[in-house]
Amino acid sequence: MLPIESPESVSSTKTVISSNYCDSNQPGSPSPKQPPPPPPPPAPTPQSRLRKVLPAALTTPHENIYTIPNFLTVSRLIAAPFIGYCILHGHHSWALGLFAYAGVSDLLDGWIARRWNLGTVVGTIIDPLADKTLMTVLTVTLAMQGSLPVWLAVIILGRDVGLGISAVYYRWISLPPPKTFARYWDFSLPSAEVRPTTISKYNTALQLGLMGLTTLAPVVAPLDLGTSLMVMQYVVATTTIWSGASYIYSKDAVKILSQPKSEAKEQAKESNSDKPQ
Repeated sequence: MLPIESPESVSSTKTVISSNYCDSNQPGSPSPKQPPPPPPPPAPTPQSRLRKVLPAALTTPHENIYTIPNFLTVSRLIAAPFIGYCILHGHHSWALGLFAYAGVSDLLDGWIARRWNLGTVVGTIIDPLADKTLMTVLTVTLAMQGSLPVWLAVIILGRDVGLGISAVYYRWISLPPPKTFARYWDFSLPSAEVRPTTISKYNTALQLGLMGLTTLAPVVAPLDLGTSLMVMQYVVATTTIWSGASYIYSKDAVKILSQPKSEAKEQAKESNSDKPQ
C-alpha cells in the first residue's frame, strides 16, 4: 500500500514551495537564465554605403571606349566630309587618297580588335556608323557631280535612313534607367549590340567598291570604266535592298544587352512557374 501523507505534511510542502517562489522574486535574488540577445547587424561596408549614396547612373557598369580600334574608326568619321569636299571641288586625287585611307583603317580596326581583344559594344555601333557616314557622303557628292545615278542614290540613302531610325529606337528601349538625354549619348553605357548580317557585309564591300571605282574613274580618264560601273551599279542596288530586308527578318541582327523591367518580371514569373511545387 502507498503511504498516505497527512494534511500537516502537505501543508508544510506548499508553504516551502510558496516561500521559495517568493524568495526568487525578491530584489537581489538570482534571476533565471535568459536567452542570449541576437547578434548585432553587420557593419555596413564601404561598397554598401556607396550604393546608397551614389545614384544609379554612377553605379551602372561602364566599359573602356578609348581603344585604338575606336580611334581609327573616329578618324574615318572625320575623313568623310573632307572626301566629299575634294569630290565636289574636283580634287579627285586627294579624294581617292583619303578614300584609300578610310578603307585601310576599316580593315585595321577590326583586325586589331580581334587580335588583342579590344572589341567594345560602342565599337559595334560607331564602326558601321563610320561606314554609313562615308557611304552617305560619297553617295550624295557623287550624285551631285553626276557620276552616280540618282535612282541608285535614293536606294542607298533610303536603306540607311531606315536602319538609322531603327538604331535610335533600339538604343532608347534598351538604355538602362534612368533614361536621360545625356545618358543616351553616353556610349560607354552598353545597351544594344548591332550584329551585321552576312549579306550586309557583302553589300558594304560592294558599295565601297562601287564608290572607289567611281572616284577612280576621273583619275584614270583614258580608261573606259563605263561598262564596269553600270554592272556594279545594278549589283549594288540588288544587294542594298536584300541587306535592308535581312535586318528586318533576322533575329540575330540586334542583341539587347539590358532588358526592360517588364520583360525581366515576365521571365521571373515564368521561371517561378516552372519550378516543381
